[in-house]
Amino acid sequence: MPTNVDWDDVVTRALEEDLGAGDVTTELLGVGNVPARAAIVAHDDGIMFGMEVARRVFRQLERKLVFKAVIEDGQKFTAGRAVARLQGPAGAILAGERVALNFIQRLSGIATYTAAFVARADNVAVTVLDTRKTTPGLRSLEKAAVKAGGGENHRAGLYDGIMIKDNHKRLYGGVGEAVKRALEKRRSRMPIFVEVETVEEAEAAAAAGADVIMLDNFDAEAAHLACLAVGGRAAVEVSGGVKLANVAAFARSGASRISVGALTHSAPALDFSLEVEA
Repeated sequence: MPTNVDWDDVVTRALEEDLGAGDVTTELLGVGNVPARAAIVAHDDGIMFGMEVARRVFRQLERKLVFKAVIEDGQKFTAGRAVARLQGPAGAILAGERVALNFIQRLSGIATYTAAFVARADNVAVTVLDTRKTTPGLRSLEKAAVKAGGGENHRAGLYDGIMIKDNHKRLYGGVGEAVKRALEKRRSRMPIFVEVETVEEAEAAAAAGADVIMLDNFDAEAAHLACLAVGGRAAVEVSGGVKLANVAAFARSGASRISVGALTHSAPALDFSLEVEA
């Protein structure tokens, strides 16, 4: 679990959003205190992430409810498999069902999609990274899901790395001057990332002393030319336009880093259900 976010608070807000004043159906039927057993069942193959958050969902609702993970975070699972089992009052199980499943389906989808990109890149010398294109309020957990799938994390936010993008270049008058200014003013050894749009900009960024040069929407051939122009003076990262269909070509371009916004903004959710057992 990530350590820089209060995930019990995240769970509390998610439960409040879904429960509101209470589960009217369970109350109407009068089954809240009925002892029950249930299983969370996967309907897709994938890599698990979100199990610990699901555990916290049910713990907030009923401390005495027993939640046992069959598949832990980071482990693979197959369709038809029970990934967790629960035992306790039916009201708590039913109240937490959708919130727990929402976390698991979203986060397992990210872990699984990341693993697909890593496998398709098929190059141990290349790191697949996420971006800041995350769900507001869930960044730390979504980035942890990326790591569970074999990827790595880019910046956590605006505070932990200097990234000169197209708008900064326009405001400051070009790549070289922006990098020089950042070098003069940066605190300690905070890395300087520079987003470039041409091979010429890549060479200029390298000459100015950038640490990481990010190739914005290059094709694989242009990325290779940029790597040659940089000549090892900085790490080269492919950024923008990366898909499962072309990640292997980028992994052969000479770049050592490939960042993929889709890992968090477009990962398909996996399908799970919670089934009460008779």
